[in-house]
Amino acid sequence: MSTPITGLHHVTALAGPPQRNVDFHVGTLGLRLVKRTVNFDAPDVYHLYYGDRVGSPGSILTFFPFPMAAAGQFGVGESIATAFAVPTGAVEAWMDRFADLGSIGSVDFDAPTERFGQRVLAFRDADGMPFELVETVGLTAEANEAERVWTDGPIDTGSAIRRFHSVTLLVDRPADTAQVLTDVFGYAEGATEGRRTRFTVAGEGAVHIDLLTPDRVTPRGRSGHGTTHHIAFRTPDDETQATVREQLMSLGLGVTTVQDRNYFRSIYFREPSGVLFEVATDPPGFLIDEDLATLGTALKLPAQYEPRRARLEASLPPLADPVVAA
Repeated sequence: MSTPITGLHHVTALAGPPQRNVDFHVGTLGLRLVKRTVNFDAPDVYHLYYGDRVGSPGSILTFFPFPMAAAGQFGVGESIATAFAVPTGAVEAWMDRFADLGSIGSVDFDAPTERFGQRVLAFRDADGMPFELVETVGLTAEANEAERVWTDGPIDTGSAIRRFHSVTLLVDRPADTAQVLTDVFGYAEGATEGRRTRFTVAGEGAVHIDLLTPDRVTPRGRSGHGTTHHIAFRTPDDETQATVREQLMSLGLGVTTVQDRNYFRSIYFREPSGVLFEVATDPPGFLIDEDLATLGTALKLPAQYEPRRARLEASLPPLADPVVAA
C-alpha cells in the first residue's frame, strides 16, 4: 500500500555568515552546493541548498544565513537534531577528520553512542547546529545510493554522507504529533528507547522521524542561528499534496495555500507540538534552471525578483569557493 508521504524532502535551518556556512557544509562535510538562490519572502537573504550529486529529495539541507543573527535556543517545539546516513564503519573516519582539520579548525563532536542498534556520532556545525552521522547497515548496496555521492568533494566514497537518516523532534504533545505522522502521512510507530520513539515510512531512502518527549524543565525553543526553521516532507505530485492538505485541515490544523518555490510546490503548517512542517512535491526538481554539471554555480532568482537582480547581487555578501578540508 502506497503512502502519501515518502520521507523527508529537505531540512531548512538558520545560520550566521553565508561563507562560513558554505565552507563547513561543502568544505568539511563534502555536500554539494546544489542551488544558490534567495529567501522567497525576504530576497535580501540567501537561501543555500546542499545535497547529493543530483540534488535528490531526502538529501537536501538548506539554510537562510543571517550574518548578524543571534544564536537560537533549543527546546520544545523544535527539530533538535538532523542525522545523516553513512556507510557501516564510517564513524572512525569521520572522527579522525573532525579531530584534525588543519587551518580550518576541529569540529565539536561527541564520543560515538548506539541508538536502535546503530552507531551514532553527534557533532555541531560552525553555528552550533546539532547533527548526527548514523552508520546504516546495507547502505552501499541500496539502489542508486553510491552513484549519487558528490565525488568531486573532499570525502572518500566509502564514508561519504548519502542522505538523511532521521530527524529528532522535541515534542510535548507526542500523541497528537504521532497522529499527524500515522493517520495523515502514513508513518508507522516503531521501537521506543527511553523517551524516544521512532516512526518509519516505506520508500527508497525513507527518513525516520524520532519523537523525543522533554523533561519537565525544558523550555520552548527560540529561533536563531544554529536552529532548524522547518522540516519538509516529500510527496510525489500535486494531487497527493492536495489530499494531504485536506486531511490536515480535517484535523483542525491551519495549513497554508500552495506556495510555488520554483523547485517544488509547498504547503506549511505547525503540528500540534509547534514544529513547523512543510509538505513539498518532488517535481520539478533542481535541474529545471541548471544542468547537472553547473548545479549551484550561479545565483538563481524567482521570476518576480529578476528586475531587482543588480540591486540584490550588490547587497548580498559575495560567496567565494569553499575552503576545503582535504
